[in-house]
Amino acid sequence: MLDGRYLRDNLDTIRAAMGARAVGWDFDRFVALDDERRRLIGEVESRQARRNEASKRIGELMKAGQRDEAEAAKEQVRVINDEIAALDERRTAVDAEVREMLLTIPNIPHESVPAGADENDNVEVRRWGMPPAFGFEPVAHWDLGPELGVIDFERGVKLAKSRFVVLGRDGARLNRALINFMLDTHGARGYREWSVPAMANSETLLGTGQLPKFADDLFHTDEGLYLIPTAEVQLTNLHRDEVLEADDLPLRYVAYTPCFREEAGAAGRDTRGMIRVHQFDKVELVKFARPEESMDALEGMVADAEHILQRLGLAYRTIVLCTGDMGFGAAKTYDIEVWLPSYDGYKEISSCSNCWDFQARRASIKYRSPGEFKGSRFVHTLNGSGLAVGRTLVAVLENYQQADGSVVVPEVLRPYMGGQEIIRKDVR
Repeated sequence: MLDGRYLRDNLDTIRAAMGARAVGWDFDRFVALDDERRRLIGEVESRQARRNEASKRIGELMKAGQRDEAEAAKEQVRVINDEIAALDERRTAVDAEVREMLLTIPNIPHESVPAGADENDNVEVRRWGMPPAFGFEPVAHWDLGPELGVIDFERGVKLAKSRFVVLGRDGARLNRALINFMLDTHGARGYREWSVPAMANSETLLGTGQLPKFADDLFHTDEGLYLIPTAEVQLTNLHRDEVLEADDLPLRYVAYTPCFREEAGAAGRDTRGMIRVHQFDKVELVKFARPEESMDALEGMVADAEHILQRLGLAYRTIVLCTGDMGFGAAKTYDIEVWLPSYDGYKEISSCSNCWDFQARRASIKYRSPGEFKGSRFVHTLNGSGLAVGRTLVAVLENYQQADGSVVVPEVLRPYMGGQEIIRKDVR
């Protein structure tokens, strides 16, 4: 959430930022409400001064024995109190509408973010590894997985509905191996592991920006709980309404969770296979950093996510998203895209963002540094996939497939699969 005072004082700058993001927002309504709020404050203060004068005069009149005049002054105070109550009620309504508006305006892009309209204007910053050169026609995971008996789309539909997936035998083992490998690797690089609920209340989702903006993309229950779309929601809100110590920053957190998304706006996009499904596993990274250190923290987070792909030997490229393609709460975002033979191109497998103080302001997460400044300031929050497990599984199957239809298990995963080196067709 943006600071209302900052928005009012920098209207032209923020109008330009929203224009760069191709976002429409009712600035005129905001200004009108802010003007009304200021007027209401002035009128309340004026009446409070009149009430104080009248109250003081009541005492003087009573001392002087002028009871009729004192009663008239009391009536004047009652009228003023009623007027103040009405003004306060209106101000409460105005404040509520302003807050609702502030909850719907996206973050301001960092000055280093390239300008652009959509994904076509994103900027590639580096590549790592070479896509495999097959001596045969590679098979897409949506055919390879069922043939091996490790992915079952039909049973996913039978058990739930379309875009749910069942992993069987070595598919389930490979999925679990990837999760444990990612958690162990990030833990060794300084991230503290958490296990968090797969459901969250509305206040938690409000804190990280999923509500109210993305309500249609969330699965929810009648009890007011939502299935989480990412562990970012829970990890960030661990410190909601808290004040952290500067000496403890940066905090580095990691968690594995199942994630759930309606994908309400994704009709027709990547609906084949496991790229875009309703339930998926993800290992999530979150950082809390001092403002002056947060951009370096973002670069470090991207490196941590890339490290997983490097150890798996999977070719990828890293891009910085342009202003028109960034997520709602991000000030700057890097996407990491892994090579997938089925697409004959790169596909997103991680998105790492610095949200600046956008989420911290919504969730009231601050830090203090007594030797540096008085009081407390908003911390900066960062989040990133480290990685999307299902897409990593797909990348392993497709990139490590062999001509005979088997799949080589990457060396770093073999200890997590009991030493297994090859995934072969299930003959049982």
